[in-house]
Amino acid sequence: MVSGGLLEGLLPADVVVVELFADPPSVDLFPQEAEIVAQAVDKRRREFATVRLCARTALARLGHAPGPILPMDEGPAWARRAPRWPDGIVGSMTHCDGYRAAAVARSEQVASVGVDAEPNAPVPDGVREMVTLPEERVTLDRLALSHPDVAWDRMLFSAKESVFKAWFPLTGRWLDFTECVVTPDPEHGTFTGELKVPGPVVDGVRLEGFTGQWRSSNGLLATAVVVART
Repeated sequence: MVSGGLLEGLLPADVVVVELFADPPSVDLFPQEAEIVAQAVDKRRREFATVRLCARTALARLGHAPGPILPMDEGPAWARRAPRWPDGIVGSMTHCDGYRAAAVARSEQVASVGVDAEPNAPVPDGVREMVTLPEERVTLDRLALSHPDVAWDRMLFSAKESVFKAWFPLTGRWLDFTECVVTPDPEHGTFTGELKVPGPVVDGVRLEGFTGQWRSSNGLLATAVVVART
């Protein structure tokens, strides 16, 4: 495991983060997990297994015994990709080439958490227009000139992924890319995600948006959103 990694330090102390920058030679999966990726290509099996190793290691630090981490078994196809965490736990997992990570917390301390990692490279042709709003594209163009070392369209995509991962457990609903306006702060490594639809109610307060942290390092970008209890 890596200390001082990509996500570590972006989240509060209540959230346990475990990261790996390479896949171990082998990772033991529970039979239910192995069945899910039995027909998958090797790359998919390795990232699936390693990110669960990260998650189980993080859960162990919260006192949870090892167990299978399975996707949801109900709802539309997009919802069934979300992981089912043990009772009393909220969490998020992410993986991209050269990076796997999981972040977990006790639900009595944190209402929701979302993390995402991406390569620090522009999104593919056509994706920028699909995932951004006109006002966001103005911001992206400005940041590309002032801070050219960051692929801002990819950072914004990652931020929206983290927002969605924090949003979904609180609402059970889809959040479209056009329903959240992300504004990055390049100087402080933060961003805001202003909702254009009614937000979830957490501890009696309706959220109007999310705040997050981001970092770029060694060719990677990471974003994180934590909804704390009040």
